[in-house]
Amino acid sequence: MTGCPAASAVIAVLTFRRPRELARLLPLLQRQAATSPLPTSVLVVDNDPDRSAEPVVLGLAQPGMRYVHETSPGIAAARNRALREASDHHLLVFIDDDELPTERWLVHLLDLYQRTAAAAVVGPVVSEYAAPPEPWISAGEFFRRRRLPTGTPLLMAATNNLLLDLRQIRVMGLDFDPDFGLSGGEDTLFTCLLVERGGLMVWCDEAVVIDRVPESRLTRKWVLRRAFSSGNRWSRVTLELARGQTDAAVRRLALTLAGSVRLAAGGLTSLVGFLTGHHARQAKGLRTAARGAGMMCGAANYVHREYGRI
Repeated sequence: MTGCPAASAVIAVLTFRRPRELARLLPLLQRQAATSPLPTSVLVVDNDPDRSAEPVVLGLAQPGMRYVHETSPGIAAARNRALREASDHHLLVFIDDDELPTERWLVHLLDLYQRTAAAAVVGPVVSEYAAPPEPWISAGEFFRRRRLPTGTPLLMAATNNLLLDLRQIRVMGLDFDPDFGLSGGEDTLFTCLLVERGGLMVWCDEAVVIDRVPESRLTRKWVLRRAFSSGNRWSRVTLELARGQTDAAVRRLALTLAGSVRLAAGGLTSLVGFLTGHHARQAKGLRTAARGAGMMCGAANYVHREYGRI
């Protein structure tokens, strides 16, 4: 290994009212931990006030699996709880509660970490559908995510398939910003700051997790709202990274202009697609327009609360 070897790892699952998905995921994580080259445990952080995940974890009664209840609402609070709970370990690996790891997922993440001594290693998320999506959604590629050659350096990432070297994270003084707890984007900000503070973040294309998309998300309303949310989060993260009021003002103007261009160009593309019966143009145009609208609203300090609670 390049650098100081790691001695132990924790796989953290943050969950909110998904007991069925969690029950399917946890046995797979136990098997990943059992075949890990490092001592590895599984941590479940339940952010549900009603503790819906607790019976699932207790029902499995597996050694090396821990349950904690985080009462502060928001995904940032749950991620920070995972950082605190893993304080005695060297590595922390995040995976979402609605994902499933492929064979040797953890081994691939650890292997690349050991070869690079990166502060973070990121793997791909591949979507599978609970039901066939309508042609319009398929043509819009709303659930298509990036794939890159292994070892590619990154400037930002999500935390739905992410390994962190906690020793480097502690030196950087990083945690997840609670202001993004109900909107999302806390992971983008965190990883941008990681790179800004000198950390290496690399891609591991072999470490795949599967995201099983429920039917409730296979609607035009949901995918367009998600595109809007993505644009909104990006503007907020960009402004958060500004250095001083002048830089923030310049960034705000640039985001507003970029968002308006996306909104206009996407709207025009979608109109052409509608008139010609071209599903891909129509869907991708609306996706671009929705993201642009989100960017403009974010630049105007509007916060879209994707994880808001009723």
